[in-house]
Amino acid sequence: MNEKYIAYLRVSTKEQGRSGLGLEAQKRDISLFISNYASEGELIETHTDIVSGSDSSRQALTEAITRAKKLNATLIVSKLDRLSRKVSFIATLMEDKTLKLKVASMPNADKFQLHIYAALAEQERDFISMRTKAALAAKKASGAILGGLRDKTNQRNREKQKLANKNALKVHPLIYPMRQSGMSFRAIAESLNSSNLLTQYGKRYSAQTVSNILRRVNNI
Repeated sequence: MNEKYIAYLRVSTKEQGRSGLGLEAQKRDISLFISNYASEGELIETHTDIVSGSDSSRQALTEAITRAKKLNATLIVSKLDRLSRKVSFIATLMEDKTLKLKVASMPNADKFQLHIYAALAEQERDFISMRTKAALAAKKASGAILGGLRDKTNQRNREKQKLANKNALKVHPLIYPMRQSGMSFRAIAESLNSSNLLTQYGKRYSAQTVSNILRRVNNI
């Protein structure tokens, strides 16, 4: 009997939801998992939330879990943080013996391993937060002026990131099939250049540019 899967997708903002930013990457990861690690598996439903990972109150996730239990299906997400960034919330799901769960990016991990990974990820985020606060406090104590120009710089950087994401998603449908067929980054770049396509900066594609685009879309 084929294993049934119910996918859960999550993006953090309405803008991402409208544009599909991040959703396609999650769908692709789940599709790759089913194709390579569950050859007889079948994706029967997909549920999507547009909400921050720190918010544990999510209607689509609740529906996905309920349906997975009812249909004896496996709940699948692309990455663990799509479920939640809170280890306590993930721990609750792990303790539910009636729920089957898989993470596409960690295909061989069991519930115990996923729990450990969630705990380590939360510790890392907490440490980064403390380190950032300590660095800002040290700058302030030394007389540095925080904010102002830095806020404007951060805004410019966010705009650059949004533009880079948009351009990467635009060319990704051309690059991804070539990479899946086994072509090297250099060969893909040469193919794009032979079609007179240019990067967002009006330059020719290089192997590194192709690699960066695939990495960017995968991390969106």
